[in-house]
Amino acid sequence: MPRIFSPRITRTHKIATAVLVAAGSVSAITATGAQGDVRPTEARSSIAVEPVAAAGIPTAKDAATRKAAEETAAKEAAAKETAAKKAQAAREAAAADRSEEEAANRSTERKAVTPKKYANNLDGWIRESLDIMEKKNIPGSYEGLHRNIMRESSGDPNAVNDWDINARNGIPSKGLLQVIQPTFDAYHVSGTPKKLTDPVANITAAANYAADRYGSIDNVDSAY
Repeated sequence: MPRIFSPRITRTHKIATAVLVAAGSVSAITATGAQGDVRPTEARSSIAVEPVAAAGIPTAKDAATRKAAEETAAKEAAAKETAAKKAQAAREAAAADRSEEEAANRSTERKAVTPKKYANNLDGWIRESLDIMEKKNIPGSYEGLHRNIMRESSGDPNAVNDWDINARNGIPSKGLLQVIQPTFDAYHVSGTPKKLTDPVANITAAANYAADRYGSIDNVDSAY
């Protein structure tokens, strides 16, 4: 029967094997440790970068843009405030003008409510007639009216001429300035009584007639 060779393991072989096993373990540990060192570094790098991007830290350009927007908004707000103040001032001025105008109107109304008073005599009748004549653009003066009244009626508003041609024709001259009825009707001035012998109505109608015929009662020095 052939003889099988069986190597003899000596103490030297055991030591060598132990050395090899130890060396392998060290390599494995080193490799494992190296890989462990790389991965955490990569993870730490990722963690350090990602929060910066997520936080959105503004750049210098972003800050300048935001500042410009804020300045523009501030200018617009100031402009609106100025416009509002001007509008308020305009409203207050308009209100003051209206108040003054209303006060003036009230004053005018009060004056209009209180009519001017005239004496119930020749002087008062002439002055009232002159005021009406002025409003109606009828020429004439106090002197011209007074002079002709004294010649025609001596200042008697009820004076009647019953002897001249007009009287014979049935239309006698009457009043302060001795006016006949047809002439009074034709030259009556609105705002005065429609009564021939009313002093003011008689004067203004006669002055209106004289202005039409002679330019003014001032130009009359005799019967007209």
